[in-house]
Amino acid sequence: MDMEIVSKSLDGEVLNQDEIAQLFRIPLFSRESAMVLAAARDKSERASNGLAEVHAQIGLNVAPCPNNCMFCAFATKNKVFSEPFELPVEEVVNRARRFEKDGANAIFVMSTADYPFDRFIEMSQEIKKSLRAETVLVANVGDFDKEQARRLKGCGFAGIYHAVRLGEGRDTRIPVERRLETFRNAREVGLSLGTCVEPVGSEHTIEELVEKTIITREATPVFSGSARRIPIPGTEMARFGIVSEARMAHILAVVRLAMSDDVAGNCTHEPNVIGAAAGANLLWAEAGSNPRDTEKKTENQRGMTVQDCIRVLEEAEWKVLRGPSRFYHP
Repeated sequence: MDMEIVSKSLDGEVLNQDEIAQLFRIPLFSRESAMVLAAARDKSERASNGLAEVHAQIGLNVAPCPNNCMFCAFATKNKVFSEPFELPVEEVVNRARRFEKDGANAIFVMSTADYPFDRFIEMSQEIKKSLRAETVLVANVGDFDKEQARRLKGCGFAGIYHAVRLGEGRDTRIPVERRLETFRNAREVGLSLGTCVEPVGSEHTIEELVEKTIITREATPVFSGSARRIPIPGTEMARFGIVSEARMAHILAVVRLAMSDDVAGNCTHEPNVIGAAAGANLLWAEAGSNPRDTEKKTENQRGMTVQDCIRVLEEAEWKVLRGPSRFYHP
């Protein structure tokens, strides 16, 4: 029955809740799991014409954030960062130019959820005017209303990254409906959405993975995928440990099979070869702040470079796109 479900996905049919759950339940390293990974790779290659992308993210600031997402280094309760810190605009612009020069297909601008929106726009305008006109910009910010969505669009952003996270409303102080409203606000002004089933932890049930996979599909994203939670040392959630890259490869493959054929991208994070081999055709380089890092500048610790990501994709036999992202549509 499992392989009938895989064939159904490859034929372009929509998988239902029970079918997605069956795929998640397949044991790792079984023949069926290997077929799921191979099918996901096939579906990703067909959706993206065999091309993978590297996107690069610049985190503008760190600060104790009142949303208190338990898995995030910025959460006030996690006490990783006690004082706010913001990158100077010159450094942000230089980082963006470097990412562009290194071949990033899109550049993400990220801030903490409570970073002043006007300041985010100002910084983004400085970045935009320093880059080539065709370079794709993506915003990774907190929830926003429709007027703010219009301002993001007017500032030159092609799209956003946003997600209903695993544990949303339980492990965070953000209601699911607020996240979904941001999806709608972005869509109504023409901002493309990238999203992901994340951050996956060992405690998450098949039922929750299925729920978030369906939410992801119904958001009609330009890319989906799955990413694991990175434990922040000393925090309450660190006791759950970390999901293996092998397990994550199976999860991201199932998410790929659950998406429609017109979802071109399938991401995983942090970059790894087995995930890319299993159909992840989108990886991220990072600089500045990072919600999974205890360093103010993640390039000094967890963050990978564009060249690092390209190497991972090439090890997984992907051809990497040169030029502006084809996932987001400016």
